[in-house]
Amino acid sequence: MKIYKDYEDLPKIKLPLGQEVSISDSTIRDGAQMPGIVMKSQQKFQIYDYLHKIGIEKLETFVYNDRDRKAIKLMMDQGYEFPEITGWARANPADIDMVLNIDGIEETGILMSVSDPHIVDKMGLTRETAEEKYLNALQYAVDHGLRTRAHIEDMTRADNYDFTFPLVKRIMDIDPDCTIRICDTIGFGIPFVDVDEPFGMPTIVQYLKDELNVKNIETHCHDDFGLAVANSIAGYWHGANWSNVTFLGIGERAGNAEMEKLLLFLARRIEGFDKYNLECLVDFAKFMEREIGIRVPRNKSVVGNNVFAHESGIHSAGVIKNPFTYEPYPPEIVGGKRIFLIGDSSGIEVLRYKVQETLNELMDVQIEIGKDDKRLRAIQADIQKLYNDEKRVSCISDEEVMAYVKKYFMFNPMVSKDMHRKEDEENNEPEIETDDNLGNTKARMHDVVD
Repeated sequence: MKIYKDYEDLPKIKLPLGQEVSISDSTIRDGAQMPGIVMKSQQKFQIYDYLHKIGIEKLETFVYNDRDRKAIKLMMDQGYEFPEITGWARANPADIDMVLNIDGIEETGILMSVSDPHIVDKMGLTRETAEEKYLNALQYAVDHGLRTRAHIEDMTRADNYDFTFPLVKRIMDIDPDCTIRICDTIGFGIPFVDVDEPFGMPTIVQYLKDELNVKNIETHCHDDFGLAVANSIAGYWHGANWSNVTFLGIGERAGNAEMEKLLLFLARRIEGFDKYNLECLVDFAKFMEREIGIRVPRNKSVVGNNVFAHESGIHSAGVIKNPFTYEPYPPEIVGGKRIFLIGDSSGIEVLRYKVQETLNELMDVQIEIGKDDKRLRAIQADIQKLYNDEKRVSCISDEEVMAYVKKYFMFNPMVSKDMHRKEDEENNEPEIETDDNLGNTKARMHDVVD
């Protein structure tokens, strides 16, 4: 009989093909195209520094303007081995020349749109002229010594068997080491086996690998249907060795596959992935929120404020006894911190925990309180009255818990209102209102609405 009572008890799964897989980042390229944000050169450099701490293998960047080139110089000057800085170009020699003009860049992506809306409507070409354009650009890059990635744009809406796969075969004839990037440009990809033309991510990857002998296959998935991470994992599952992502999934429209989710899945669920350091992920998210203006939802996986926050009675009691009960991984893995909150669904166990924690802080000794302690129950009654009267719309703050603890555990509860006011003025503590007749008290709460 298997017993799973700890994180290390749970088995990890294996990639079926056992290939080495890596991650390339597009936060300062595709991510920077997110409407409403502008990344300064220094900010791009700081993102690069976070990616280095994590251990991301590659980063792609534009090279078109002074800001791009300034950021590249800042990154290059660090002398980091990784992430390798790679370029990005449209399929024309002029763009490739701009990449070639940056000292230190040895690889570039080349955009190759393959769906008819892109070829005909966007570019005004035929399939034949588009193919010629793409292959000429690829040959130019190879002739000038660059490693290449073919960004097969909108592949999940293209005529793959009659156009895209033959194009890829010709790409491989020019550069057998070219990385073929499967671009799920507007999120139509499906991660399920046996889904074929044109959506099936497993089918596309398998065809590239088995029929066209592509050595390096990369996914680049958008999240319009919420499947970007699932499609990225499906890519790995069926033979891809790269996934291109952005931190927090930023990018145009619904964004890209989220790096932090993919990293966590690899590190915690897949056997043999200990090369990435996830401890700065929460700090990275705070940087993106503070400096770039990306609002991180409270309940966002991996880096949201609520990931390790517990309020409800059942959940809090379980985590207090054994974090494994309701936390899928320890907070320190991603640089997070476990917190307990008191709200309208909190039970006596989490309140006892918070009161004990506060008493220990105030008195610098370890104190245990029974859950039937009358003082504890009095605090619970006061808090529940706030919610029952529907005067409260937020959790009880630590400062308010402190005020309750001082009132019920450290001072005579039958003090006068004037004494409380004097204490408040002297110590700047949350003010306590007192019923002069009965000594029944309640904290004056100040709601903070998110």
